[in-house]
Amino acid sequence: MAKKRTKSKSTSSKKGFSFKPSKQNKIIFGSLLIVLSIALFFSFMSFYFTWQEDQSLLSQFGDRNAQASNLLNKFGAAVSHFFMYKGFGLASFAFPLLLAVTGLYLFLGLNGKGLMSKWIWGLIGVIWISVALGFFATEQPLLGGLIGYEMNDFLQDYAGKIGVFLLLIFVLMVILVRLFNFSPEGLGNFLRSQRNQFKSDLKKEKDTPLDEKPSDSDESSIELSMETDTPVAVDTYTHKNDIPPLKSEAGLDVNLPEDDEPTLDLKVEEVTQEKEESEVKAAKLVKDFGEFDPKLELGNYKFPPLDLLDSHGASKGITINQEELEENKNRIVSTLKNYKIGIAQIKATIGPTVTLYEIVPEAGVRISKIKNLEDDIALSLAALGIRIIAPIPGKGTIGIEVPNKNATVVSMRSVIASNKFQKAEMELPVAFGKTISNETFVVDLSKMPHLLMAGATGQGKSVGLNAVITSLLYKKHPAEVKFVLVDPKKVELTLYNKIERHFLAKLPDSEEAIITDNTKVINTLNSLCIEMDNRYELLKLAMVRNIKEYNAKFKERKLNPNDGHKFLPYIVLVIDEFADLIMTAGKEVETPIARLAQLARAIGIHLIIATQRPSVNVITGIIKANFPARIAFRVTSKIDSRTILDAQGADQLIGRGDMLFTQGNDVTRLQCAFVDTPEVGKITEYIGSQRAYPEAHLLPEYIGEDSGTGIDYDISDRDAMFREAAEVIVTAQQGSASLIQRKLKLGYNRAGRIIDQLEAAGIVGPFEGSKARQVLVPDIYALDQLLQNETK
Repeated sequence: MAKKRTKSKSTSSKKGFSFKPSKQNKIIFGSLLIVLSIALFFSFMSFYFTWQEDQSLLSQFGDRNAQASNLLNKFGAAVSHFFMYKGFGLASFAFPLLLAVTGLYLFLGLNGKGLMSKWIWGLIGVIWISVALGFFATEQPLLGGLIGYEMNDFLQDYAGKIGVFLLLIFVLMVILVRLFNFSPEGLGNFLRSQRNQFKSDLKKEKDTPLDEKPSDSDESSIELSMETDTPVAVDTYTHKNDIPPLKSEAGLDVNLPEDDEPTLDLKVEEVTQEKEESEVKAAKLVKDFGEFDPKLELGNYKFPPLDLLDSHGASKGITINQEELEENKNRIVSTLKNYKIGIAQIKATIGPTVTLYEIVPEAGVRISKIKNLEDDIALSLAALGIRIIAPIPGKGTIGIEVPNKNATVVSMRSVIASNKFQKAEMELPVAFGKTISNETFVVDLSKMPHLLMAGATGQGKSVGLNAVITSLLYKKHPAEVKFVLVDPKKVELTLYNKIERHFLAKLPDSEEAIITDNTKVINTLNSLCIEMDNRYELLKLAMVRNIKEYNAKFKERKLNPNDGHKFLPYIVLVIDEFADLIMTAGKEVETPIARLAQLARAIGIHLIIATQRPSVNVITGIIKANFPARIAFRVTSKIDSRTILDAQGADQLIGRGDMLFTQGNDVTRLQCAFVDTPEVGKITEYIGSQRAYPEAHLLPEYIGEDSGTGIDYDISDRDAMFREAAEVIVTAQQGSASLIQRKLKLGYNRAGRIIDQLEAAGIVGPFEGSKARQVLVPDIYALDQLLQNETK
């Protein structure tokens, strides 16, 4: 029986009529309001012509034989009598307008956020107009209606006519200021513009030649003469009020003021400034062909659509667990109370991964005392990743960041689709993710200008790099940005091979654009240094200070390609594992990276370096000094956190994309946007399937010093480690630069130079491709004999 009752109840609920404002209901109700507004308008218009005839019929509304003269018959007569006669008079015309606007909002399905304010200000305006008409048009009470007449009469009984007038002026000022943004400055600017226009017209009339001035029938002809030693030609001048000008033999106009004393009016001829020949040519080229468009070669290029990215459950939004919030609040309050710390106020801001509890302690509580209780609060909450910000910069509160039990995934799609990213007016916009307050966090890579990213293994560095690259792929054309990708792991960035001829840059002799061999990284970095020097030379010739000004000048055709000028795309160098390069190449890598970081900002080369080992021998002082923008994912110790950020906190993160971002000032906690490998694959497949450039963007050729050509070396120019290297080679009977690198802990370039010196000395044989060089000296004794003979 219970089942049957439940079934019948659900069935009846389905059949019942729903009053929920669905789309169909909104269209129907909106149509009704529009029709009603039109009916009211015509009935109001007809009222002022037919009200005397129809007034006697108002009592016969139920009589079908009685006919009113109003356009809407008895309905119009009754409604218009209510609004126009007993109501607000002429001000009642605002009601059809408000109803029509409301009907259109509903009919078109528009957001009715500002509809209430329109009704409020409309009613205020109706009352003001009704009272004002009742005040000024006392002999015609129909203009202000019965309400306006009675309200005016009531107010005058208490405030008099002057008081009512001042009240009307005040309300009018409120309406003008709040509704039309009226300000004294705007009125002053308007009056000044009118005065300047009047002066300009007066001056034009004064400067008009005599034969062009208008003449009137009542004008008198005035002829003046004056006794002077210099003969003066006297002209007859016809005008109402002006005194005639006189001309001297010198050819200057002579104006006579009211006291008949001549003054000289000197006319200054305006000289147009000559334009440079190059500017004239550039203007003509722009006029004939338009500005240079770097995107023209790939004019049909289509940006990746949002459909290529997954939502990852982001459509559900952040789930607010009220019980969890209340429980955490009580535990924080009780923990602080145990240590005799009172709280005056507490507020929670819910983010996708972390909730920020802002507390205001009672007067007299030391901030350091709360900061020292970090571990105690973490113990009471039984949560990982408690972080205390004492105080929060820019606020008079202390922040306690507590991880949510059920974290929300921040998808790359949600940040790319955000209004903040889509309308970002930046050169290189990057959407990292969302803040604790669930706001999309977008920064400009060109303003950073370089980014250092570090964190323990598996905490989100590679996803962060993909987020940076994905942001630029969704925002920039292939002609505007190029990537130099270094991937020692050989598996993280290989998907971007598909867009080699669209977005990647490489050395001329490289087979693959993505660099996976550490020995080729040095050549690439030195090639970027050559590119940097070449670009600075172009900027010097163009007399500009940065790449943005240079490209703008090139687009305006003010720079001649025959002089070597060209459009310069931004170049972004991405290194996925920097520690591996430092281990194998050392100073040979650090030196060009430091040089690029110091100088490359102005010419559009930006570096993004990631590492999973944030130790001081990897992230050295030179690197840190030139990378003000840093991202720290979760690390295992406070020392690593200080190495990355110069502050602790990264060791208290919860992982899975939870990160701290700093750009030299405040530290911001973010949840990195998640973009999965299949999503990156779909994006690169979409771009790679389109028409591309003939080849990847080519960097300048760099010829290393380790060419192995057998050039003779002067003994005095030999490396300081030459003897030790020779002993290593002879002892191991293996002639290779990598052996010298490992044994003597040298860089690749230096080891290559020593191998060439050993070849010149006859210790090792010539270069044989992939094979190790032949060792020509059998033992250490023979080596000593060889080196002694060289010194003789």
